[in-house]
Amino acid sequence: MTGSHDQRLGQLLVNRGFLAPEDLESAVREAHSSGEHLPQVLTRLSLVDEDELQTTISQMLGLPFAKPSEMHIPKEVLASTPAKLVTRYQIIPLEAGNGVLKIAMADPMDMHTLEDLRLALKVEIEPVVSTATEIYEAIKKYYGVGAETMEKMVDSREEDGGEGVSIESTIDDVGDESMVEDASIVRFVNQIISESITERATDIHIEPLEESLRIRYRIDGVLSEVAVPPSIKQFQSAIISRIKIMADMNIAERRLPQDGKIKVRKADHDFDLRVSTIPTPYGESIAIRILSRDEELVNLNNLGFDAENLELLRSLIIRPHGIMLVSGPTGSGKSTTLYAALKEINKVDVKIFTVEDPIEYRMQGITQVQVHASIGLTFANILRTLLRQDPDIIMVGEIRDEETAQISIRAALTGHLVFSTIHTNDACGSVTRLLDMNIEPFLVSSSLNGIVAQRLVRSLCTCHQAFHPSPQLLAQVNVTRDDPSTLNLQRAVGCDRCRFTGYRGRTAIYELVGMNEDLRRMVVARESAGVLKKYAVSQGMRPLRRLGWDKVKEGVTTIDEVLRVTMEDEMGVD
Repeated sequence: MTGSHDQRLGQLLVNRGFLAPEDLESAVREAHSSGEHLPQVLTRLSLVDEDELQTTISQMLGLPFAKPSEMHIPKEVLASTPAKLVTRYQIIPLEAGNGVLKIAMADPMDMHTLEDLRLALKVEIEPVVSTATEIYEAIKKYYGVGAETMEKMVDSREEDGGEGVSIESTIDDVGDESMVEDASIVRFVNQIISESITERATDIHIEPLEESLRIRYRIDGVLSEVAVPPSIKQFQSAIISRIKIMADMNIAERRLPQDGKIKVRKADHDFDLRVSTIPTPYGESIAIRILSRDEELVNLNNLGFDAENLELLRSLIIRPHGIMLVSGPTGSGKSTTLYAALKEINKVDVKIFTVEDPIEYRMQGITQVQVHASIGLTFANILRTLLRQDPDIIMVGEIRDEETAQISIRAALTGHLVFSTIHTNDACGSVTRLLDMNIEPFLVSSSLNGIVAQRLVRSLCTCHQAFHPSPQLLAQVNVTRDDPSTLNLQRAVGCDRCRFTGYRGRTAIYELVGMNEDLRRMVVARESAGVLKKYAVSQGMRPLRRLGWDKVKEGVTTIDEVLRVTMEDEMGVD
């Protein structure tokens, strides 16, 4: 923008109440010293909301304003502008016809960009105003992550006249290893990893299909497909080999599953990536778990427990001996709960060991041991050694077999406090699971202190709106039989901030059972999980769906989310 346009824009923003006069003065000084235009400074310093800034610019210049990520742009229009131009100039083509191309751009007064595009595309350019965030999201949506890199590789291959990696090649073929070292492949893989971290993904799935290579991120517990260029299938072998090299795997071995690890750094934050490969008919499928090494450990107060359950949990984790179990499916936050409990009781006068596969968080003052089953360092073998290390508290990553269960219970009965996780659907089901592992009922009864069962539900984004569910839907979760007219329920809508899912972040729901004498007698008598649960509910335990309903009433989550992660028989009785 010219100086006169900057002055006019600044005055308009002040007049509309979008910008304080003193902020305008400081922004103008910064623009003079840095050589930037005023809109760039205002955006960089976050002095004006991006939407307010760009709509003001569009009105000032008499140009239309658009949100390309929410539009349906025809394929032929997108094809008219190569990805390298879209990425380099941060633009999105919107309409084409009669020798004119309408493009969305953040700075419609950038004459150099307009002239470059006119010469490169050989059409007249009509600018449409949009925000930089909108354009960034639209590029990912319409062109795919790494589109420019992929386009460059395709062009290079066509120029060389080479066939490259054949889609018909079998998983036994080593493929073209020279391509693995190609800078473009390296850049593309880095873009995928960087993008996943930016989007708060916990996992990356790279899945070879018959006609395509699918990439998905798991965000807030739900998989969503990543837009990638169609040409990505041509480079499948090179992409997979690059990841295997980064994870220190054998790239020549494509018939057996492999595991590896990658350390990456982004914006002063360190991440550990756990990589797992498995052969499929169309190539190796890769799953990557993303673990932050810098993530701040949560404490018990931030886990979502209400006051009553929090008091009970605190009484259970300070007992001198016994077992405390946390149950739930994979990805339900069990490890986070255990770490929060250990953080609370981590004192200078107690010795704490953890046995983990893998070590997810580094904790000061605690001795953490990594399982390596391939060399015989199993949960059971490590536990036997730890009992000779004079521990007070032991955390076992997971009780997954009879041997680990036996040693854990023996440790609890000989004066140690043991924490662990177990895969069951609810709290009382953990007792049945231990009995199924051939643990004697009297050992379970005498060693077990309490059980936490938990699930993670997605939290509503700020774009939610009021919702009046049907009586049939409401009946499935309204376990407290609240009057519908008194409820202020919300539903997910979707916006840029939440990737149009309606949710951003997660919160936990819990059911907590503390063992008492009656429950211990019922365990010895081998009563079923259903009978144990019915008794626990009669003593005040609130099942998962009841806690989920409380979160719905608070406006934290939705009925759909609670129904997704809880089962009907978890309603219990009040």
